[in-house]
Amino acid sequence: MDVRDRVRGCLLGGAIGDALGSPIEFQSLREIRREHGAEGITGYVTTWRGKSGLITDDTQMTLFTVEGLLRARASGPPATGSLRAAYPYPGVVEPVRQAYLRWFDTQNHQAPPPADRPHRTGRLREETWLYSRRAPGNACLSGLRRQFPGPSPLGQPGPVNPDSKGCGTVMRSAPFGLVALSGTERAADGARLDPREAFEVAAACAQITHGHPTGYLAAGAFAAITAYLVAGEDLEPAVHRALDLLADYPAHDETSAALRAAVALAADGGGHSPERVESLGGAWVAEEALAIGVYCALAEPSVERALLLSVNHSGDSDSTGSVCGNLLGALYGAEVLPAAWLRPLEGRDTIERLAAELT
Repeated sequence: MDVRDRVRGCLLGGAIGDALGSPIEFQSLREIRREHGAEGITGYVTTWRGKSGLITDDTQMTLFTVEGLLRARASGPPATGSLRAAYPYPGVVEPVRQAYLRWFDTQNHQAPPPADRPHRTGRLREETWLYSRRAPGNACLSGLRRQFPGPSPLGQPGPVNPDSKGCGTVMRSAPFGLVALSGTERAADGARLDPREAFEVAAACAQITHGHPTGYLAAGAFAAITAYLVAGEDLEPAVHRALDLLADYPAHDETSAALRAAVALAADGGGHSPERVESLGGAWVAEEALAIGVYCALAEPSVERALLLSVNHSGDSDSTGSVCGNLLGALYGAEVLPAAWLRPLEGRDTIERLAAELT
């Protein structure tokens, strides 16, 4: 499969899952079934804004992650050599943080503010549809109000919000597995991808807002899984290879245990239901959001059913839908995404443009 199709599928699939889960993010399973029937939602439903197909902060931050990586790639690796030799990735972390500050503007202004600060540049910040607060995570907001001295060594508490492991790290981190920065593993079309680099860069950038090791290591694992998928791996082997990477870093236990639980639950043949999704947690924290996204993508052979399973539960439905959609899109490409969900998707033109720029 063409890597361009996987990249496009990953970004569009994540946005679809986000938009599916958004209207029911704060509802219990009982409330979802009471309002939408025993099967829960079966497609887009109207939000309190009176519209459907709307994305949330998950997709907003994902798009700004893409923009940050594009700028990092355009500027090239630091003069000291490869990105890994230059850890903690100053050539990537700062452009990504600047991009997140542009996202922060979209949460605090109704239109693009004057270009009076260094980070206020570029095309994405000019897109007025992004200036809408969509239930952003508290750690993402508070983290961007603070100075960031740079990431801590992986496995140690980060300098910002050291006790926070919210899922705001994971839901924005798929793009780190889509772009080749300095890697060595060759994808099908010749692109160079390095899952370990994707892991480490994602984990370093997650520390911009979340300093708990589980929070940022889960983001790293998600990026690595995505990179393996783009390089042609199937999902379960990609998860096992990410587990092998995780084992190299201190404080990986919570993330590793969550991923192993997801794989075991998908394989046990007991049938798949929202109740089983909820046995993995509520997804308000990073490792649970990752585990639920992986479980749903593994459990259901149908992309449509997997996405619906990933959002019909009492937890953080838009984040689990986003993670599941990212994985399915990277695994199968954009052509498998349901057209009925793709057509009305908010921001589709912007997503398509950024996917094209990545590839």
